[in-house]
Amino acid sequence: MKSVSTVFGAALLSLCALGSASAHAPIPVRVVVVTTFEIGKDTGDTAGEYQNWIEKLPLQKTIPAPGTDHDVMHYNPDLHVLGIASGEGPEHMASAITALVLDPRFDLRHAYFVLAGIGGIDPNFGTIGSAVWAPRVINGGLSHLVDPREIPASWPDGFTPVQGSTPDEKPRPALHSGMGDMEYTLDPALVQWAYGLTKDIALPDNDGLKASRLRYTGFAAAQKPPSVQFGDTISGETFWVGAKMNQWAERWVKYWTDGQGVMATTAEEDVAFCQALALQGKAGRVDPKRALILRTASNFDMQPPGQSAAQLLSDEAHETGFSGFQASVDAAYTVGSVVVRELATHWDRYEKALPTAR
Repeated sequence: MKSVSTVFGAALLSLCALGSASAHAPIPVRVVVVTTFEIGKDTGDTAGEYQNWIEKLPLQKTIPAPGTDHDVMHYNPDLHVLGIASGEGPEHMASAITALVLDPRFDLRHAYFVLAGIGGIDPNFGTIGSAVWAPRVINGGLSHLVDPREIPASWPDGFTPVQGSTPDEKPRPALHSGMGDMEYTLDPALVQWAYGLTKDIALPDNDGLKASRLRYTGFAAAQKPPSVQFGDTISGETFWVGAKMNQWAERWVKYWTDGQGVMATTAEEDVAFCQALALQGKAGRVDPKRALILRTASNFDMQPPGQSAAQLLSDEAHETGFSGFQASVDAAYTVGSVVVRELATHWDRYEKALPTAR
């Protein structure tokens, strides 16, 4: 039988060890790269949004992430850059960001968050293979909806604000209320800085992209080669498609931005990304002003002339079948990594003060 003193001594050592472990400095993070999915393995096969960052930045260290959709994170200990794959959809994004911010292994109070993911693009705005920095995120998933067969003849579509009963409800409801969050404006100076840093990057073109965009006769922006651009993203969990839905999205962006917004890209997770950071920012755990969203165009959000919306949906029913899929995955890293490296390698400049447009 062990003596009381022996048991007490062992307990004391255990407590000391626990105290020492809890006192360890958190893993330093300058930038969090947020992606939404990966195809197959994280390395060595067809790249989704996450793989290029792991292999090319690189993010060489694996960190367990129990309780998250992807189970692991990846980290560069020299640049102090952390990468995550949240899982697709707003629920996965909100859960992943919240879990990360609450993780005691990290101190993210000064970290920048760069969401770099693929999305659809409005052919009235741009073309596939392009990369678009978002100054605003508009919630396209929260509304009232009247079935198209019952829309009043005077309405442009069946969508009305969830806080109202007509498509152009006036005065416009609050952007943030108990009903939900309809729009987030990212820090204008930071977004302009990121755009200015990357706007002259030449994005690759290829025969597949050319063939796809040539179908969009009458859409001058769609027929241009890929480039780095600046425009708003609409965020919703429903993968809508077609010219009628695109008209709604353009109207919805204009409505919630008081005519200032320009509909550019479509995505699922961006509102949840902003919501999670905004809520954790209230607790002082992150700075929501240090968030950037880069969406790269894997597909057009509506059909070209001569094709139906259903035909386009059939053609691009799977992510790997998107006409600009590989180009968009590569563009997300090519453009996003310039900003991430700049922030990480000049931390003395950006730790305490946000960048400003050049």
